Amino acid sequence: MRSGYYTPPPQNSQTRSRILTGWAYAPATYVLIAISCAVYLGMVLSGVSWWDPTAEQILHWGANNGLLELHGQWWRLVTATFLHIGIIHIGTNMWCLWNLGLLGEPLLGPVGVVAVYLLTGVAGNLLSSVVNPGAIGAGASGAVFGIAGVLILLLNSPHLPFPRTELKRLRRSVIYFAAINLVIGASTLMYSGGIKIDNAAHLGGFLSGMAMGVPLAPILGTGREPYFKRQRIVFSVVTLILLLFANWFVHFRRV
Repeated sequence: MRSGYYTPPPQNSQTRSRILTGWAYAPATYVLIAISCAVYLGMVLSGVSWWDPTAEQILHWGANNGLLELHGQWWRLVTATFLHIGIIHIGTNMWCLWNLGLLGEPLLGPVGVVAVYLLTGVAGNLLSSVVNPGAIGAGASGAVFGIAGVLILLLNSPHLPFPRTELKRLRRSVIYFAAINLVIGASTLMYSGGIKIDNAAHLGGFLSGMAMGVPLAPILGTGREPYFKRQRIVFSVVTLILLLFANWFVHFRRV
């Protein structure tokens, strides 16, 4: 199973006050957090352990599992991004999502944040299924890394109307966040309850986020219409690539 033990992205108070004033309007981020919290509350109220759910319980609620997806349960690639394994798991994931979402939503827009969250979350879960089809995974970690990945590129846009030194500090903070947590994921084999950290999902989300940032960053800040038009194209292309990758996965496992 996949863990979500993270170090929240470092934030400089002076940077936040000078750049992020007024950026607290982030409805998509709040909705994504609310969905995960509602799912977790529903699990607990139904009798699932608030601290250490079983594998059977996690699967029942929609955890990621490649073998089940090969038998048609592809919806797990999406539902797993809103499912968490205990109070610490959801607490750390939501804290990181809140920090990165408040930073990213003014740059991506509400629709963009939801699209990046879902697409990179699915990309991470899909890569995890390919690497280890029998594993059981859950959590927003792939999507959180995806938002971090796209932010690293967007914060480097030359058209953003903020001081370059402050943007560099923010970008450096996001890079440190991603690097530290990828190292934690690679070096930590297991924590209490026998739940393994799934770095494949982290890496899949992060790389897909960066891939989306490449075509978006150069046009960010040049105008709303061209930027959102580019977003729609990028999200459509990434969706197609994921569908093709999923089709390859089915063929690869059956050969």
